[in-house]
Amino acid sequence: MKESGRKQGATSPCAACKLLRRRCATDCVFAPYFPADEPQKFANVHKVFGASNVNKMLQELPVHQRGDAVSSMVYEANARVRDPVYGCVGAISSLQQQVDVLQTQLALAQAEVIHMRMRQAASTSNLTVGSSDCTSPSPNKLVIPHSKSFFALDMVVDQTSFGESLWSC
Repeated sequence: MKESGRKQGATSPCAACKLLRRRCATDCVFAPYFPADEPQKFANVHKVFGASNVNKMLQELPVHQRGDAVSSMVYEANARVRDPVYGCVGAISSLQQQVDVLQTQLALAQAEVIHMRMRQAASTSNLTVGSSDCTSPSPNKLVIPHSKSFFALDMVVDQTSFGESLWSC
């Protein structure tokens, strides 16, 4: 069972104290959020924010909000490691562009469905309106030639830039 990020009876320092090469006190602010078995989690946060700033941020927050703050810092730090210029904003922008492309594809698909339903309704109503003689079209029968759909469009979403999730800590 873990207590404050460390195993009972063991004096193993948390990932933060291990990286900073200092003794991990029992009231270490980093220990609950940066366990010793996840050193890269703190390494990225330290690289982006600095240990002193993280320490100040965590001490200024109520204990019940610190976990969420650490999750946000880890997410932003991982994004900054992948994209030093844009960080989370770059990931959000990329996802928003993908949403826009997918919404366009959805709108085109819905328009194609409506178009096909209208053609089907017109052709079934023509069968009942026209004469029973199928060999020659009657003058009151509407004939719709088969042609390529007006809405045919190929769109490709490049998924190579998706990579692994930025939510992973």
